[in-house]
Amino acid sequence: MHISLAGRSAIVTGGSKGIGLAVAREFAASGADVAIVARGREALDAAATEIRSRAQAHVIAVQADVSQAGDVQRVYDDAMAAFGKVDIIVNNAGTSRNGPFEALTDEIMQLDLDQKLFAAIRLTRLVWPQMKQRRWGRVINVLNIGAKAPRAKSYPTSISRAAGLAFTKALAHEGAPFNVLVNALHVGLIESDQHVQRAARTGVALHDYLSDGAKGIPLGRFGKPEEFANLACFLASDAASYITGTAINVDGGSSPAV
Repeated sequence: MHISLAGRSAIVTGGSKGIGLAVAREFAASGADVAIVARGREALDAAATEIRSRAQAHVIAVQADVSQAGDVQRVYDDAMAAFGKVDIIVNNAGTSRNGPFEALTDEIMQLDLDQKLFAAIRLTRLVWPQMKQRRWGRVINVLNIGAKAPRAKSYPTSISRAAGLAFTKALAHEGAPFNVLVNALHVGLIESDQHVQRAARTGVALHDYLSDGAKGIPLGRFGKPEEFANLACFLASDAASYITGTAINVDGGSSPAV
């Protein structure tokens, strides 16, 4: 099966590193024009340069904090100025915050909601009318397996991600009559910069950190960002034309919830 995104344009938030960068890479390699969004200018520029070196796609780098409504508007405006339309959005921005319930302040919860839930809602709301008008669109919300099966001390991430799942399901019903397909990908343990940083903070060699963390994963290893990106690219394409409202675990079999 050949996956092509030729003629499509996409916005990928959290697109300068890890999963987001892998998705942007795969989209561009499949023919899409891509706007990558992140807060750090240096990492953004490096990511854009790398993607352009691998593909002939039009790639723009938009420095923005998507927890801020004004920045989300600017992301949309910049993408429209560059591409003239937006066919695909991947709502990937956000970090994983975990802690006991007693430590969950209003400020922590609000920040998490702004970065993960409201960022996705605001960007999707801007793109939604044109997707409906053209009767083609793809919205992919990157969530966490804790949205379906939260663990103890998984606040605030499990709460905001569960809300993102509800958003995905409701929006899929509204988009279906217009061929606007909305799906969620639920991340398990995927190799990324955050794991490199955690290993460094604990003074553990990265190989040992990954090996220890993989003990509870049926496949026995962390996933690769490229493996995640392959599925995202499929869902963004015409090959996935009968898939909407799904919430797919990308976790090596570790989640107890399907």
